[in-house]
Amino acid sequence: MEAIIYQVDAFTDKPFGGNPAGVVPDAKKLSEKDMQKIANEMNLSETAFVKKLEEDCFEVRFFTPKCEVDLCGHATIATFYVLGKKGYIRHEGRSRVIITQKTKAGLLPVELYFENGEIIKVLMDQGNPQAFGRIDEIEEISNILGISKEQIGINDFDLKPEVISTGLRDIIIPVKDEETLRSLKIDFKKMDSYCMDRDSIGMHVFTLDELRENTVHCRNFAPSVGIYEEAATGTANGALMYYMKRNNMLKTNSILVNQGEYMNRPSKILCEIHESEKHDIVKVGGKAVIVMEGVIKY
Repeated sequence: MEAIIYQVDAFTDKPFGGNPAGVVPDAKKLSEKDMQKIANEMNLSETAFVKKLEEDCFEVRFFTPKCEVDLCGHATIATFYVLGKKGYIRHEGRSRVIITQKTKAGLLPVELYFENGEIIKVLMDQGNPQAFGRIDEIEEISNILGISKEQIGINDFDLKPEVISTGLRDIIIPVKDEETLRSLKIDFKKMDSYCMDRDSIGMHVFTLDELRENTVHCRNFAPSVGIYEEAATGTANGALMYYMKRNNMLKTNSILVNQGEYMNRPSKILCEIHESEKHDIVKVGGKAVIVMEGVIKY
């Protein structure tokens, strides 16, 4: 048996930047066991497996080398970039195509943008934003991050770490400045235990850009699913967007997030938030580039 597979750098338009993901665009013949083995073989943070359900609906499952997860932002961007680039989704002259993605986090719209016949970016709706409570006792978090309690928070805002989800639960943690973000010294064993106790996938640490408005810098850590640091994280930045709105930090409905800067894999993640009658709608997206394509045999 064999399947076509791509390796894609998401949230960048330059090879070797962004966050790599594996994409199998036609996984209808693969069992769950096959998917886990392929994800382990690819050894990327996530590999996505796609089954076409209808012309405008695709089921996507996401596997780390260790386990399946309900949703993955960067692998979604990678997946729909491949589907648009390789003709699995036809734009037929349209500049925007809206597709439904069926995931274990629910049915989520994905927008593909085209220019001169080529796909230029992908935006995905996140799951319904949910807040699971602030964390007032921050000493344990500061010990895990290797910083002082005084370095948690951002001047001019009343902020505490908070558990937020737009598909996956992350602990969103504000820190004072870019130097603090750069100098984190993570105790991954303690982080793993702390996050598992709070049913969270990891910690998403961020600060504001010191010179540019609506620009954020962040780092993401998820050792409980085998990811010690990730270069671009769609779901966590969706949670960050909701956190910033809840805490009155936004001047517009969009931000640009820089991630992966300290991993030599710079990423740029576009985040938007829009109000609706039932709940806020959070969108995350960006560009992508295929760096490898081939056939995997199993």
